[in-house]
Formats: sequence, structure tokens, C-alpha cells
Amino acid sequence: MNRDQVVLVTGATGGIGRATARAFASAGCGLVLTDIDLSQLAALEEELKADHNQQIISLPGDLGETGFWKELIANTFAKCGTVDVLVNNAAWRTIETMRTIPVETWEKTLRICLTAPAFLSQAVAMRMEALKRPAVIVNVSSMMADRPAGTSPAYIAAKGALDSLTSELAVTYGRSGIRVVGVSPGYVETALSRDYRDADGDDVSARLIDAVNDSVPLGRGASPEEIAAAICWLASEGASYITGTTLVIDGGFKPNFSGYSIKRNQFPDQF
Repeated sequence: MNRDQVVLVTGATGGIGRATARAFASAGCGLVLTDIDLSQLAALEEELKADHNQQIISLPGDLGETGFWKELIANTFAKCGTVDVLVNNAAWRTIETMRTIPVETWEKTLRICLTAPAFLSQAVAMRMEALKRPAVIVNVSSMMADRPAGTSPAYIAAKGALDSLTSELAVTYGRSGIRVVGVSPGYVETALSRDYRDADGDDVSARLIDAVNDSVPLGRGASPEEIAAAICWLASEGASYITGTTLVIDGGFKPNFSGYSIKRNQFPDQF
């Protein structure tokens, strides 16, 4: 990364967002951080300012509110003059099925997970085209777009559409020197992966995580730092010919048909 670049990270206080902010800060980039959690955002800004000398700016707000999108981009360019990298990381979802999800929840999920990334990307690209400067947009998707569990219908729909949007934006803005790429993490060790409960309200997250990891060839989930490292690389000159595609980071989960407990029953000496 170039040390004079400015990176805008949404959902900055979550597991992947926080790790991504730290990684770009360590690379010497200026940062604009946004999140709905004001106290956590202030703490992250203080932490990064204590550890790094470059510009760190917090712009709190709710991406579920469409008016905040324009405000965020306007304030970012007013303060920094550029957005060299936009990381669309913010997410929101509920755990329920298509049988019960209300339309209000569906629309809020799509607004935060799909529509906000679309129009933040549009706004950044338009301004960077006017400046005649290249840029990179990184959309944080999910492998659940291809391996749904039946328990987060709006989130799954949004992430599947986000993958398609990544390709569409790359085609639209490529000739302006704007690359658009995605990352599609599998299970990552974050709070968002530990909010699963059964019908009685008991936490079943650990059981679900164990079941997923049983089918991961590498045998574990990813750390947020591993996802952040991929995001930083995709935004770097080392990935300068990559656009319009989404990198799956799932430890090999997606192509694996059966869990390793089943494989060991079949071939106890081989797995």
C-alpha cells in the first residue's frame, strides 16, 4: 500500500472491520472509519492514533439510513480529498427463516448489506473519476451466499447479490482505473458467528461451529486478521490485474462434500 492513501472502512468496529483498519493503519494509510457503535468507534480511533502517526478519522452513523451515505462520502472527501480504497464491510442480519422474516427486516438487511455498498461505491467512483485517480473497492461477502443454512434469508440474498454487484461495478468503472473485488469468508472467529440460539434460547453457536469446522479441510475457522490480510493484498499493487471477482477464503469448505468425521468412519487410516 502507498503510505499517502486514504482507506474508508465501514463496519469498522466488528471483527473483520477492526482487523482491516489495523492492517491498513500498519501499512501507513490514512483511515476514515464508520460504524453505528459510537463508543467502540471512538475507542478504535484512540487506539490507532496512539499506535500510528497518520490521519485517523471517525464518522459514526447508521448505514441503514440512506441519508447517511451521502453525508459519509461528502465528509470523507471534505476532510481527506480522496478515497483510494473503499472497504464495504458493514453487515446486519437476524437469525430466522423465510417462513417468519418480516418485510421490514428483509428490507433493512438488504439496505445495509447490499444497497449501501452499491451507492457508496457509486459515490466514491464518481468522485475519483472526476479527480482522474485510480481506486479500489473491496466488498466483503460471505461463503454462505453459496452454502446457505436456511436461517438468514435476507443476508444470503444480499451477499449473493453483492457478488454479482462486484462484477457489475468492475465492468462499469474499469476503464477509469477503478478495480472492484470481493472477499468471501467462511467461518471467521467474530461475534457475528456466535449469536446462534435454539428454540429455547440456548446458545448453540459452539455446536454449529464444530459442525462447520468438521467439513473444513484446514480444520478451523479464520481469524479476522487473515481476512484483513487478503483485503489489504487485493487493494495493493500486487493485485493490480485483479478485478470483477470474489476471492473465497474458507479453508477449503466450499468444495468439500462430507465432514471429516464421516471420512474417518469410511477410511480410518487415511483421514
